[in-house]
Amino acid sequence: MLSHLFSADLWADFLKDWPQFAQGFLFTIDISIGALLCAMLLGILFAMMATSKNKWLKAISRVYVEFYQNTPLLVQFVIIYYGFPLISNFTLMPSIYWTAVICVGLYHGAYIAEVFRTGILAVPKGQMEAAQSQGFTYTESMRYIIIPQAIRTILPPLANQVVNLIKNTSTVAIIGGIDIMFMTKHWSAVNANYVPPFVTASILYFILCFPLATLARRWEEKNKNAY
Repeated sequence: MLSHLFSADLWADFLKDWPQFAQGFLFTIDISIGALLCAMLLGILFAMMATSKNKWLKAISRVYVEFYQNTPLLVQFVIIYYGFPLISNFTLMPSIYWTAVICVGLYHGAYIAEVFRTGILAVPKGQMEAAQSQGFTYTESMRYIIIPQAIRTILPPLANQVVNLIKNTSTVAIIGGIDIMFMTKHWSAVNANYVPPFVTASILYFILCFPLATLARRWEEKNKNAY
């Protein structure tokens, strides 16, 4: 194993095709940004529904969260990318990129909704009552009063969810996306050279995730020291 890890010939062969991995790295970043925007919008929307007084909105939010938290992301990719076109005779998504953004965004939107819901519930109820007594609607109260106060509670788990989202973009490899993981699997299989590409893929994911994970820990410690 160590001989493969430090073999100059294996690394030389791998580095010749480095531009492919650089492209995969950029594609992973693109997917992560798109999916995060989607997940944030869904998370805020369903968190607001979950904390409203309307029982139907609460029920819809609960169904969404429970479904996506209790089904594998890989299964969702297969159903949307391969299953829906078979039963509807058309491709649901225009590209692998948008399929990845929608699938990962929907999946993590459920987890982010729970993060926001917890943060919102941590704000004293009197804040909402005070805002509405001043003429704010429910949406305006959330936007201007509640969510800004909940941010401090939300940030650490939200950063952890972003880390998980980035790592879960690797599942796009199942539908042939040119992300880091797909390029790693494809190149290593074609060239029978496994250690350099997988080590490099690990390093690239680490570069994306470690700063966020560190930031989440610092926010969490700061919150603990504030009480």
